[in-house]
Amino acid sequence: MSIIILFGGTSGERRVSVASAQNFAGIVNKALLWFIAPDETVWPVERGSLSAFLQPFEKDFAPGGKSLGSLEAALDQARGSKMLLALHGGAGEDGTVQAMLEARHIPFTGSGSAASARAFDKVVAKNVVRVKGIKVADSVVLPQAAPDACRAALADMFSKHGRVVVKRIADGSSVGLYHVCTAEDVEKVAAIVAGEPNTPYLAEAFLKGREMTCGVVEMHGALRALPPSEVIMAEGRTFDFEGKYMGKGTTEITPAEAPEELLRAVQEVAIISHTALGCRGYSRTDVIITERGPHFLETNTLPGMTKASFLPQQLAAAGINIGDFVHEQLRIAG
Repeated sequence: MSIIILFGGTSGERRVSVASAQNFAGIVNKALLWFIAPDETVWPVERGSLSAFLQPFEKDFAPGGKSLGSLEAALDQARGSKMLLALHGGAGEDGTVQAMLEARHIPFTGSGSAASARAFDKVVAKNVVRVKGIKVADSVVLPQAAPDACRAALADMFSKHGRVVVKRIADGSSVGLYHVCTAEDVEKVAAIVAGEPNTPYLAEAFLKGREMTCGVVEMHGALRALPPSEVIMAEGRTFDFEGKYMGKGTTEITPAEAPEELLRAVQEVAIISHTALGCRGYSRTDVIITERGPHFLETNTLPGMTKASFLPQQLAAAGINIGDFVHEQLRIAG
């Protein structure tokens, strides 16, 4: 069975996807490479072209050669293959591509379509883990259809909590994330949100505390939480795209330096979230630790797999060879 690394896509995380594909291509050296362009056409990519592409977080990858046509047309040609998904965000992580693969009985790595959709919707995911006893921040979906109502809802959250985080309900990598710290921010962010009526937003109480992230992996039939990582931000910085992928104003510590009891609590949140959402293969859950303990932020069903990403860092800290991990994910792909 041939293996195809599928990467790119239309989301704001497609550059991260290219870097993840570069890493996967170095591990599975006989895999074919298929790139989904922003116009949703699929292009076969030469291995040398991908490995030679520099600064993937800063520049858009542009394939050459001949297109395979639309994604659906390309997947029709992929029957009998197995997909190693290096997609992040948008249709690549919200269950859309997964449903297309399931309909064609093409095995793929990562979670299925239903779990992907649950985890990708931040409102649904928070409700799922809350039922399991996991703490979550107070939040409200902003009513974008009426700008005045949107502004009023955001102002109410700001008055109750003093600082609010506004984020897209379905997106990742800190794309479309805003911090509301002043009354002026309320007006500015409300205008931005109301100006994107087709992109639902969530306003969430800012939680002050230590920020950690923890991977969960399925290896040889057992589910295992990896050593958590901690993100420490320079004063005045937020964990935006540049902080995550370009190291600007952030320090990442893997494994996190904290009491064992706290690290186990973070790992428990990650395991419970992974299981409750129905994830498969692997995931990564972000948490904030306040004086009341760990609070769930979100679960990523296809977290970054670049050489500098958290999950590879945590695999190394756990003594798990990344090549063994990737080949195990391909073995259990369904």
